[in-house]
Amino acid sequence: MTDSNTAVTFLPDGNVCTPKGFRASGIHCGLRRNKTKKDLALIVSDVPAAAAAVYTLNAVKGAPIAVTKANIADGRAQAMLCNSGNANTCAPNGEAIARKMCMLLAEASGLSADDVIIASTGVIGQPLPIEPIATGMKPLVDALSYEGGEDCAAAIMTTDLVAKHCAVTVDIGGKTVTVGGIAKGSGMIHPNMATMLVFITTDAAISSEMLQKAVSTDVQNTFNMISVDGDTSTNDMLSVMANGLAGNAEITAAGADFDAFAAALHTVTSHLSRAIARDGEGATKLLTCTVTGATDDATARVLARSVISSSLVKTAMFGSDANWGRVLCALGYSGAPFNPEAADVSFASSAGIVDVCSAGRALDFSEELAKKVLLEKEVSIIVTLHDGDADATAWGCDLSYEYVRINGDYRS
Repeated sequence: MTDSNTAVTFLPDGNVCTPKGFRASGIHCGLRRNKTKKDLALIVSDVPAAAAAVYTLNAVKGAPIAVTKANIADGRAQAMLCNSGNANTCAPNGEAIARKMCMLLAEASGLSADDVIIASTGVIGQPLPIEPIATGMKPLVDALSYEGGEDCAAAIMTTDLVAKHCAVTVDIGGKTVTVGGIAKGSGMIHPNMATMLVFITTDAAISSEMLQKAVSTDVQNTFNMISVDGDTSTNDMLSVMANGLAGNAEITAAGADFDAFAAALHTVTSHLSRAIARDGEGATKLLTCTVTGATDDATARVLARSVISSSLVKTAMFGSDANWGRVLCALGYSGAPFNPEAADVSFASSAGIVDVCSAGRALDFSEELAKKVLLEKEVSIIVTLHDGDADATAWGCDLSYEYVRINGDYRS
C-alpha cells in the first residue's frame, strides 16, 4: 500500500529490523511465571544512532524513564532494552536496578551502558528482581538477529493479545529510507503518551534535534489521540533510534527531506496507534472519532479525545446502541468551544452510515440500520461542526465486561 500524497510505502509485516543495521531479540528470562511468555527484549544498532524520545506526563514515573533521559541527553543511543512483567515503578532502588540492567547489557555486548534506552512494563509497586535479567542477558545478546523483530515485539507484551509492528519506506534525496516500529499497549491507555511503549528504528540520517522535533510533533496527532480506559500510565515512552545507514544527506533543518521523513514516521505511528486502540483490554470494536469543522486543530483534538474517552459512549458502542446523546454530552464537557446547535453526528462502518443528529437535534433514523452499522468490528463516530476548517481524529475501543475481569485480578 502506498500513500499517494507522500510516496510512503507501507510494509505491514515490517518491524524494527526492517531498516538497515538493526538486530533484535526476545526471550523468556523468568520475570513472568508463564514460561511461554517472552519477557526480555533487545534492539541493537550496528552503529551509534541519533536518539529521541517522549515520555508519560504522569507525575508518577517509572524508574527507567529517568535513566533513559540521562542516557540520551547527548542525543545518542545504540540499544534498547526492555522487560515485561514488572514496571519498575514505585519500587525500592528502581533507578539503581535500571542502571544495573544497562550495565549487564554492556558487559554482555561490549556496548556502552550510557548508550542504552531502558524500559519496563507490567505491575506497578513491586520490586524488580535483577537475578533473572542477569541470567538472561547473555542468551538475549546471543539471540540477536536481523530477523529478530517479531520475537522482540512479543517480549514487550503484557495483556496485549497481538504483537504490534510495521515498517515503511520513503525516498529521501534519492535514497530509500526505512522506518520500522513495534508497540505494546492494551490497558492503562489515555492521551499524554497514552501502559504503552513504542520503539522505532530508522536508517535515516537525521540529527537528534530534528528527530526530536519530528517525534514531539507527531505524537500530538497519534499516540496522544488514543484512549482505552482513561488511565495515563507511569511508564509510557516512545523512543527512536536513527543510524544513518540509508546513506541520505543528513537532515539537519526543515525542508522537503524532513517533511518526507515526518510523513514516513507518521505512517508508522498512526498504524501502531490504531493497533493499540484495536487491542484494548476486553475490546470487541475499534472506534474512530473524526471531528471536522472545528475552529482550530487544538479544539478539534480536544473534542475528538473527549468522545473517544467517554465511558458511556464506549459502553453504548459495546451494546451497539445508537445513543448519540452521549456523543454530544462528551463534546459538551470537553471544555473546548463549539456551537452545540450546529453539530451533526453520524455513525458509520462497513455496513453503511446512519445520520442521527443534525444541528444539535435528533433525526428520524432507522434503529435497524443503526444496529447493523454498530455491530461491525470497526465503527466511526463522525462529528461535523460548522465553526471552522480544522479537523482531528482519535482512536479508542468499546468498554466490555471483559475489561473489568482482566483488571480485577491483574496482579494474579
